[in-house]
Amino acid sequence: MTGQDDLSSSFVETVAGFTAGIASTLCLHPLDLVKTRLQVDRNSSSRLGNSIRIIKEIAKNEGGATAFYRGLAPNLLGNSTSWGLYFLLYSSLKDALCSYREQEAWMLTSSDYFLASGTAAPNLGAFTSIITNPIWVIKTRMLSTGSRVPGAYPSFSAGAKQIYLKEGIPGFYRGLFPALFGVSHGALQFMAYESLKKMRSRSLDNEHGHGADTANIETRLGNLDFLALSGLSKLFAGCVTYPYQVIRSRLQSYEAQALYRGAADAIFKIWQREGLPGFYKGLGPNLLRVLPSTWMTFLVYENTKAFLPRMMANK
Repeated sequence: MTGQDDLSSSFVETVAGFTAGIASTLCLHPLDLVKTRLQVDRNSSSRLGNSIRIIKEIAKNEGGATAFYRGLAPNLLGNSTSWGLYFLLYSSLKDALCSYREQEAWMLTSSDYFLASGTAAPNLGAFTSIITNPIWVIKTRMLSTGSRVPGAYPSFSAGAKQIYLKEGIPGFYRGLFPALFGVSHGALQFMAYESLKKMRSRSLDNEHGHGADTANIETRLGNLDFLALSGLSKLFAGCVTYPYQVIRSRLQSYEAQALYRGAADAIFKIWQREGLPGFYKGLGPNLLRVLPSTWMTFLVYENTKAFLPRMMANK
């Protein structure tokens, strides 16, 4: 399908998602670092003060402000690629549903959005998880330790080399199973986001006294709408699926090979030693990170998607 002035909608979706992934990662990487430190911590209890403690330790012992951007390269590479591909496939699946049913996009239901995002998440999610898991292993290890810790990876390429030499190819795929489970997060988030967009659009239609049959929902929504709706959908999906992130981080840490025999063993040991709160370690900084990240991602995505056709039309 092509957009205005033959600008491919696939191109628009990919550029919008890729741009959104870069912008959100650049701004919010430090919170990702703090979250990862909490997730791999097996000793301290789950307390809000731990985030402040870690921030102070990083600033004091690891080189100041620049230390909060350790591991930025793999994070940028992984997030920008994942968002670009996800939005591309998700949009294509929505278009396919519309073509199959011979209806406009605004007529899709919540179950349609769940189907599209749920299909995009497992198929693309499984594909991108397999492709990008080596990136996330290196990212987790770099974020979980300071650069001055003995044995810490000094760079992305050095980390890849050390994993290959010491652990072989299997080392790059630690934590893959919980990562595959995590693709359900996207299905839940996009189902909620699209449904909330439609509800908000209908309420605006009712306020202005005209029907809800305008094709382009996004033209009636503003930036505040995108911020609120994306945040609510992220909270919903995040609270449901967060434990898989903790399990994945534990399995991708430096010492994982010696501590855990697999995902089931990690789940058992976390439950036995830390209880239910252990599965939610780092949730506080994660929410502080993912909400601004989600706001920025969807705001940049929606505005880029609207800007590209207008830019081409004005040429």
